[in-house]
Amino acid sequence: MSLSIDAQLKLAATALSEAGSDSPHIDAAVLLCHVLGKPRSYLLTWPEKELEADQLAAFEALLARRLTGEPVAYIVGQREFWSLPLKVAPHTLIPRPDTERLVELALDKLPADTCKVLDLGTGTGAIALAIASERRDVSVTGIDLRPEAAALAEENRTNLHIANARFLSGSWYSPLAEQERFAVIVSNPPYIDKADPHLEQGDVRFEPKSALVAEDHGLADIQVISEQGRQHLKAGGWLLMEHGYEQGSAVRGILEALGYHEVATAQDYAGLDRVTMGRWQG
Repeated sequence: MSLSIDAQLKLAATALSEAGSDSPHIDAAVLLCHVLGKPRSYLLTWPEKELEADQLAAFEALLARRLTGEPVAYIVGQREFWSLPLKVAPHTLIPRPDTERLVELALDKLPADTCKVLDLGTGTGAIALAIASERRDVSVTGIDLRPEAAALAEENRTNLHIANARFLSGSWYSPLAEQERFAVIVSNPPYIDKADPHLEQGDVRFEPKSALVAEDHGLADIQVISEQGRQHLKAGGWLLMEHGYEQGSAVRGILEALGYHEVATAQDYAGLDRVTMGRWQG
């Protein structure tokens, strides 16, 4: 006997809750919407509609993957960021709401006239595409070490019809011409210490460690980005970097030691230190 949408969602949410999901009802709804090819409103409008056998089988297969802890974004292949639907894959980090704070701050630092922005460690292209979507007059470059990530970001750019962005592959600034300068450089780099126990918990267990972990207690890549950024910022340009909530003081120290001015740390939506920025006078 087939189950209704409402009954199947309740069963799935119970199983997900017992498996430790922080959002069992949302997880179940997202997976079922993916199987049905319908928006969330469909589940609310037709709760008594019975699932067909193939739909039920497909849903149960996806649910089994989520019950092992695999992130929903990887299962359905998509995550929304800055209201942009982005394709995601296991070789990229899953865009998170906290990173939208970095986008807000970067947009605030952009000059009113046409300029260039650089996003380092772009992954899915989330930050670069969010900025490019808000400022169509700005030229945005995203760089990622992994060619497959840069290709995915380019696919997202194409799907979203955003013309003022490009994506390159290489280590940090290496794909750029020596003389290339930017008004704003942003990055959500690896900043987790390799001994951090959170690496074995939740969704991050499935995400690429190369995009999460950095040497020197998580500060090594932040140091490199800050040092080399001085050669690629215009006079008066800004560097903004996301980091762990306990790293604000350390990152401010790095920027100040390198000669950045107006160094400050901004908080995320939970009130935790999340983004540190500095201005290069040139």
